[in-house]
Amino acid sequence: MSEAASAQVTLANSTALLPSLGPLLHEWLPRQRWFAGKGRPITAFSLVSATEILPVKRSGGPTAGPGLLHLLVRVHQPTMPAQPPIDCYQLLLGVRATLPPRLAPALIGHVTGGPLAGRSVYDGLHDPRLAALLLERLRIPGRLGTLRFGRGAAPVPDGLAPRVLETEQSNSSLVYGDSYILKIFRRVFPGTNPDLELPLALAREGCGRVPAPVAWFESTAAEQLTLGVLQPFLRGAQDGWQLALRALAAGHDFGPEARALGRATAEVHTALAAALPTPALRRAQTDELAAGMVRRLEAAAHAVPELVPYVPGLRAAFDAVTALSHLGRSWAAQRVHGDLHLGQTLRGSDGFWSLIDFEGEPARPLPERRSPQPPARDIAGMLRSFDYAARSHRPWNADWAARCRSAYCDGYAEAAGIDPRGEPELLRAHETDKAVYEVLYEARHRPDWLPVPMAAIHRLAAVTD
Repeated sequence: MSEAASAQVTLANSTALLPSLGPLLHEWLPRQRWFAGKGRPITAFSLVSATEILPVKRSGGPTAGPGLLHLLVRVHQPTMPAQPPIDCYQLLLGVRATLPPRLAPALIGHVTGGPLAGRSVYDGLHDPRLAALLLERLRIPGRLGTLRFGRGAAPVPDGLAPRVLETEQSNSSLVYGDSYILKIFRRVFPGTNPDLELPLALAREGCGRVPAPVAWFESTAAEQLTLGVLQPFLRGAQDGWQLALRALAAGHDFGPEARALGRATAEVHTALAAALPTPALRRAQTDELAAGMVRRLEAAAHAVPELVPYVPGLRAAFDAVTALSHLGRSWAAQRVHGDLHLGQTLRGSDGFWSLIDFEGEPARPLPERRSPQPPARDIAGMLRSFDYAARSHRPWNADWAARCRSAYCDGYAEAAGIDPRGEPELLRAHETDKAVYEVLYEARHRPDWLPVPMAAIHRLAAVTD
C-alpha cells in the first residue's frame, strides 16, 4: 500500500478525528449562513463518513501542500417544534500546516489533538487549488471511498479557474471560469435532491428554461445523499429580484417581464407534467395538504406572537380547501419548483427567462419536497415575490404589485391554457401558507423585514369567503 493510501485509511478511520474537530465546529457552524439549527445549542456530533479527496500529508514543512477532507457530520440539537433533533451537514475542510494570509477569512481553527494536531483547518471551497480539484473529480466519473461522481454525456473542460459565489444562502456555490456553477448542498438528506432530479427530467423533455446538469456527486455512506450538482453558468444573466427592484426605483413598468415569467413557469410545469407522474389530489390527499398548512401555521404562531391574532382568519383559507374536497372537488398535482420567487429566476441578455434552484424550501423534509403538489404552489410563491419587491420599495407601490401579479397570471394562462386564477381557494391557501413561512423566516433571520410578510398576513386574514 502506498504512503498516500495508507494515510487516507488512517485518517478516515480515526476515531479521534471528529472529537478533535468538535470544539472548532461547535464555534464555527452556528455562524454559517447555511446552518439551519440557529438558536439551539449543539449537544453532540457524530460522523457519517470521512474521505480524503486530497490526502493530508503527515510530514513536511510549513509550505507542504494542502489536504482536502470531505466529512458528513450529524449535528445533534434539542428538539423544537418543526425542527429535527439531528441534521446532517456536508463539510469540505482544507488542512494546512500554515494558513496563507489570503485564506485567513476561511479559517475554522487550529487543531490541538487527534490525527490533525498542529494543523490549521479551513473552509476548503475558498482555496482555489482545492476548488479546482473538485472540478477535476467531476470531470471523470467514478468512486472515491463513499463518494460517487457522475457526469452527463458532454465532456467538462479542465483548467477553469474557480471562485466562490458569495451571494449563496442555504448552500455554497463555486463558479468555474464563468462557464459552470457547482452547487454544494450543505444540509443533506437521504434521497435524490430535487435540484438534480428535476433539471435532469426537464433536460430529457427538451425544456430549455432550466440549465441541464453536467455532472454531480453523491454519497453512498449508509444511504444515498446528493452532495453537489454542476450546471452551465448563465454568464451575463440578471437576477429577477434585482431587475424588479431596479424597475421599481426607476418607476418603470415590470408587467411585460412578469408576463414573460408566467410563460416560462408554465413551460416548466408542462414539461414536468410530461416527464413525471401527475396524480390527482382527492379527499385524503387534500385533507393532508390542508392539515400540513394548519400545522405550519400553528408552529409559526407559537414562535412569532405577532401572528396569533390572525390565526382564525388565516386558517379559514385552509378550511375552504378542505370543504371543497369534502364536496368532491379534486385538483391536479405534479412535481413543481417548490420555492419559486424572483430570486430563483434569471433573464439573459436576449430577454430569455430561466428558472434555477429546484431544491425546494430547505426547511421542509425532502420527501415532502419531492411529492407532487398543485402548480398553484409555485404560482403563489411568485405572486408573493412581486408583493415583496413592491413592499421593499419606498413608498409602497400597490399598483405595481397588482399589475405584476395580473401580468404573470396572464402569461401563465397563455402558455399553459389554464388560468391559475380559476382556482381561487387553492391559490389563496398556498399564498397564505407562503406568507406564514415568510413570517417565521423573517422573525428568525431578518427581524427588520417582518413587516413585509405581516402586511400580507393582514390582507389574507381579512379575506371573506
